[in-house]
Amino acid sequence: MENEVQKPLIDDETEKRWYVVNTYSGHENRVKDNLEKRVESMGIQDYLFRIIVAEEPEIEIKNGKQIEKMRNMFPGYVFVEMRMTDDAWYVVRNTPGVTGFIGSSGGGAKPFPVSPDEMESILRRMGQSDKKVVVDFGVGDTVKILTGPFIGMEGKISAMNDQTQVASVLTTLFGRETPTDINYNDLQKVDME
Repeated sequence: MENEVQKPLIDDETEKRWYVVNTYSGHENRVKDNLEKRVESMGIQDYLFRIIVAEEPEIEIKNGKQIEKMRNMFPGYVFVEMRMTDDAWYVVRNTPGVTGFIGSSGGGAKPFPVSPDEMESILRRMGQSDKKVVVDFGVGDTVKILTGPFIGMEGKISAMNDQTQVASVLTTLFGRETPTDINYNDLQKVDME
């Protein structure tokens, strides 16, 4: 028992994980650019990987015309996939526009990573997910909504987008059929007997 060294539960320096970096609001893309330039100039490609500003398309109508623009899902935050080494942590913290990491208690404590499930959900919303959900329903099928404000409601699938893993479900709200976009994971096929 003597001289036995306790191994940490998570070896942060070898594991590639996602972290949330806090930025000045409106500076997310500038911070992303700064971090990408630092990765190149400092040769830290083995420690910093993907750097993402979580955005999704949004339709805006101006002068009767539909304009698609990108909407930031998390203003003031940038997601960084990295190995949490002392050097990588130092580089990110000291990048212009970065105010710190979410999940760090301060005083030199390294931050906690984002859970893989949460990050997968964000990547899926952006159409960047590596994991594809296999579903047993298709266009025209009746499904039940499992989470969110429409939990328990049933509707018919009118369209499916396999890239974003989102189905358009026609639900009845206030006596009208209304299309609602729901993630595949949040739907369950209803067997009609």
